[in-house]
Amino acid sequence: MASSLDNKSSSFDEEKHDTSLEHQKSEELNHAIEDEKSIGVLKAEILANQWKHTFWYKIILLISAFLVGYAYGLDSQTRYVYTAYATASWSEHSLLTTVNAITALTAAASQPVYARLSDVFGRLELFIVAVLFYVVGTIIECQSPTINAYVAGAVLYQIGYSGVIMVLLFILSDMSTLRFRLLFSICPSLPFIINTWIAGNVTSAVGMNWKWGIGMWAFILPLACIPFVCCMIHMRWLAGKTEEWRQFKLKKTKYQEFGFLGLIKYLFWKLDVIGLILMVVSLGCLLVPLTLAGGIKDKWKQGNIIAPIVIGAVLIPIFVLWEVFAKDPIIPVHLMKDRGIWSGGVISFLFDFVFAVEASFLYTVLVVAVDESQKSATRITSISSFTSVICCFIFGLFVVFFRRMKGFVILGCSLWMLAFGLMYHYRSTLAAHSGIIGAMVVMGLGTGFFTYPITVSAQSCVSHEHMAVVTSALYTLYRVGYAVGSSVAGAIWTQTLFTKLSKYLEPSIATSVYQSPFVFAETYEWGSPEREGAMKAYGEVQRLLMIVCLCFVAPMIFCAFFLRDHELNRKQSLENIEEEEEQDRLTRFLANFGRTR
Repeated sequence: MASSLDNKSSSFDEEKHDTSLEHQKSEELNHAIEDEKSIGVLKAEILANQWKHTFWYKIILLISAFLVGYAYGLDSQTRYVYTAYATASWSEHSLLTTVNAITALTAAASQPVYARLSDVFGRLELFIVAVLFYVVGTIIECQSPTINAYVAGAVLYQIGYSGVIMVLLFILSDMSTLRFRLLFSICPSLPFIINTWIAGNVTSAVGMNWKWGIGMWAFILPLACIPFVCCMIHMRWLAGKTEEWRQFKLKKTKYQEFGFLGLIKYLFWKLDVIGLILMVVSLGCLLVPLTLAGGIKDKWKQGNIIAPIVIGAVLIPIFVLWEVFAKDPIIPVHLMKDRGIWSGGVISFLFDFVFAVEASFLYTVLVVAVDESQKSATRITSISSFTSVICCFIFGLFVVFFRRMKGFVILGCSLWMLAFGLMYHYRSTLAAHSGIIGAMVVMGLGTGFFTYPITVSAQSCVSHEHMAVVTSALYTLYRVGYAVGSSVAGAIWTQTLFTKLSKYLEPSIATSVYQSPFVFAETYEWGSPEREGAMKAYGEVQRLLMIVCLCFVAPMIFCAFFLRDHELNRKQSLENIEEEEEQDRLTRFLANFGRTR
């Protein structure tokens, strides 16, 4: 009996020892990764060192990034048109904002994951994963027989699309100094200068065959990414010959000793999986019902609308509480305390919120209420992107010499107030054609002065170690803002449009306009009583949307005054600048000490 008890006691002690040893290894892993530079950041610095001192290598990298941006940029400027036709083909056009809200929340959740995984595993590996998601999602979308299947494909596509943009931005930021950061960051967006005028031709050539219009990008984008991937592989080949890479491999091997389960446990907390789930579920439950509750029949009293809103309202404070005490929150609280970062975050949220309210149904308004063709409507909706890219590129050249951006960010936000004032005035009828174009040009000028500059400004407030996390935090707020904006636009649209249409049209015609606006625009000629009624209804709803936009542009201007105005030097990050300043202070002290003696 005593022997049996001794054996049990010994077994218990061994199990306790194994548990404590496992816990100790897990703690060692956390300290090993957190106390030093992340593997991905160290790897990115070694790879960047192979090319950043050679001018022609940088030019090749930027051209390769341009090609990637050309592919996903043209896709983004045409896919939203095909999404409108896809939803209309199932007589579910009002669900357009539902799709937009769901994909925006998906992007918001995926971007912090890309940032943190790229800091652990490396940029190139995550870039390839993003391309795979992009391709799989695109294939599912173009083969979707129902709206539900389309949304599933759109979610996977959005994970890939967001990842391609984010990792590309990380790599270009790794390769550039603060002084040239804006120029490098804008490079993948430069194709908008060409795509603005090509996108209309593409949608016009494809017509309403949205399945082919979406499906062709499943092979176009991977082909466009090949030169960029080759550039990264060449950097890796050169890095493999250096002593720094040998030391890096030793460091990486040290992390691998902690085992697969230890790494999984570390990533679970590092990625804040619980926080991501709470954010997506809470915002999804709150926002998606807003786009579904209205329409031909009011659905606010239905349980499938009320229940998600209640669940979302309950989960929001739980999410906030979790993020306050989380070890690695989605939005890094300790970094967001800096006014240069939190002000940029607020502007990021409001920017995409206002943009989503303005853009969600603009294409439909142009076709139905302004009598634009498919080609013309596509081009008009892209004019602001065209203008913003040109403005930001010229501004990027200017910043290389001027080295400060804050005043121009304030100017850009102010221009948005003017743009939406014009959009409020020019809403429908043929006379709105020139007014809307003018408003889009002004909006593009404003966008060029503050979108990418806000990201660069926030990056200038942190070290290279935190660059990806802060960048992803701003882009997460972008996406959350877009999701909220899409839901607000959808709520206004579904709650008011059918009522407005019923005021000017017969019930059957009002229903056809609401469900299939593009078929209606082809059926009824411009100037007919039916088209006149639809034009008035669309103009009144557009007026409500523009009032919301004007109300939320004002806080953007206010927050712009809180941004920091760092001088952008020839260093990769603030960490390098601080080290240089510390060395300069030490040099001056020694010099003064020598003169005193």
